[in-house]
Amino acid sequence: MEKVKAKKHLGQHFLIDENIAKKIADTLQLEGYDLVLEIGPGMGVLTKYLLEKDIETYVIEIDTESVEYLNAYYPKLHGKIISKDFLKYNLNEVFNGKPFALIGNYPYNISSQIVFKCLEMRNQIPEFSGMFQKEVAERICEKKGSKTYGILSVLAQAFYEVDYLFTVHENVFNPPPKVKSGVMRMKRKENFQLPCDEKLFFNVVKTAFQQRRKTLRNSLKSFALSDNLKEDAIFDLRPEQLSVEQFIDLTQKIEANAV
Repeated sequence: MEKVKAKKHLGQHFLIDENIAKKIADTLQLEGYDLVLEIGPGMGVLTKYLLEKDIETYVIEIDTESVEYLNAYYPKLHGKIISKDFLKYNLNEVFNGKPFALIGNYPYNISSQIVFKCLEMRNQIPEFSGMFQKEVAERICEKKGSKTYGILSVLAQAFYEVDYLFTVHENVFNPPPKVKSGVMRMKRKENFQLPCDEKLFFNVVKTAFQQRRKTLRNSLKSFALSDNLKEDAIFDLRPEQLSVEQFIDLTQKIEANAV
């Protein structure tokens, strides 16, 4: 069977460096569970190193040509290839509530959406690692005070410890992308339940950063803040000046204000 051709509409850039593929596979620490889902395996350059480990590996792939290739060359995957769109598929049809890790060389055009789905399923996903466009990986790991610190940074770091691991250059892909890539890992915090209304927390973070140049007093007007609360010094700040802990504190204050 011929090699799979990269499809632009799927954002495919196939990694061809075996050493980097192995390094990415080794980013998973897998403590207390052994189920792994790889997103977008393509021709299996990362998959082969996952299959060497003492874990149960599933893959999810939207590209039917890649699915045929994986079925032909990776007999260990038989019955474990999910030919679906990751963003639309109910993963519990396979995992049935069990914990599993996510890994992959993620398509750059949907990488942020993949992170948001991971956050939605945080009760089941103790670990999440892989390769992103470098700027996206850096943004997720960024701390307060930076222009690139934003919604993804705060939400990911609220529930996970995040680490930027290493940079990958364009020439190790076929076809080469126009940007550098970055590999990062998110490991769920031991206590990942927030001491505030989590739905409200998501809403506060997203609303604040949608008007990131404004102070919180102006960007959070839709929350009907009392005059008394608006006098709090935290509302003089812009969103990128707040740490995750300060966003939690802000959410608690808004929650108390609504009572």
